[in-house]
Amino acid sequence: MDHELLSPAGDMEKLKAAVYFGADAVYCGGPGLHLRASAAAFDRETLAEGISYVHTAGKKIYVALNAFARGDEIDTLPEYIRFLSSVGADAVIVSDLGVLSELRRCAPELPAHISTQANCTNHAAARQWSELGAQRVILARELSVDEIKKLRDSTPPELELEAFVHGAMCMAYSGRCLISAYLAGRDSNRGDCAQPCRWNYRLTEEKRPGEYFEIEEDGRGTTILSSRDLCALELLDELKAAGICSFKIEGRMKSPYYTATVTNAYRRALDGSADKETLMKELMCASHREFSTGFYHGSIKKEPPAHDGYMQDCIFAASVKAGRRGELYELEQRNRFSLGQRMELLSPHSLGESFALEYMENEDGERIKDALHPMQRVYVRSPLKLSEGDMLRIRLQ
Repeated sequence: MDHELLSPAGDMEKLKAAVYFGADAVYCGGPGLHLRASAAAFDRETLAEGISYVHTAGKKIYVALNAFARGDEIDTLPEYIRFLSSVGADAVIVSDLGVLSELRRCAPELPAHISTQANCTNHAAARQWSELGAQRVILARELSVDEIKKLRDSTPPELELEAFVHGAMCMAYSGRCLISAYLAGRDSNRGDCAQPCRWNYRLTEEKRPGEYFEIEEDGRGTTILSSRDLCALELLDELKAAGICSFKIEGRMKSPYYTATVTNAYRRALDGSADKETLMKELMCASHREFSTGFYHGSIKKEPPAHDGYMQDCIFAASVKAGRRGELYELEQRNRFSLGQRMELLSPHSLGESFALEYMENEDGERIKDALHPMQRVYVRSPLKLSEGDMLRIRLQ
């Protein structure tokens, strides 16, 4: 197959953003048994709607069913699997052997993608998954480029290999973590991670309660368990050569702006329509932790990020809607913006364009200076052509 860009779809808005900004396929969760159970999920009605939307655009959609199932959940799977097949899911992402067995029994026509949760790190495991009926294996994030190439050379050519190229990385082995369950009573392996590895920690001695020992560079504590974010933009050619056919972006729980920004950058990188330096600057515009190339060039960086927390060069100001008022474009506000500010255009149709906001009115046709209210509809004049689905951002520095 051609090289596929696979983007996250936590809800319908993110799904549409992924498609609009160039994803070849999206992945999402349905009503249950996926690893974003508390949010970023579709119910049956919206899932069917999302599948129809993606197919109309000529793209594919994969549904995550990759939590580790309990016995009573296995008993309810056949009906749900048949539903996924009936509404046209292009594949189901699984990690549990029992779930795979039910998938093959109930809907043998529905392709199975083996989740990164299955920790596939070697060619023997990949071959076994293939023999069990899997069309694709999403490789463990702990593999280097060289290890991926060796695995590719020793597996059936019809078995597709997928790898993550961007987004948050779990500090545990391919996401197998119990810290959240222990500290917050929320099981990460059931889709309910509280992300305690992102919390700030200090060191105390058992017999000195309240006395904190300095292991931080400042007074805010330190995120000693937290990993950097993965960014493999500059390694795409290496990963292609190693045999990866699908490049996956993490982030079903992140914003539509994040989905749009990252999908747009990787689409342009894969198409060769912009240089890597420009696209790295684009990636800096969305919220992220310090970047790393993960394990792709060997051992991961062992030190925690020097910058304590998330950073971004721009904020999401507004999305462009379909409505028009004469020469004015309709916007939906996402963060406050005002007349006189420079609005940068995020669009699959152009790169690096911006304009000074000089005229704005509200829904009642009254001239206003500020867009203050979340989701407020406003109408603005722009010298640039704006299209539905485009986004506007404001640079912070």
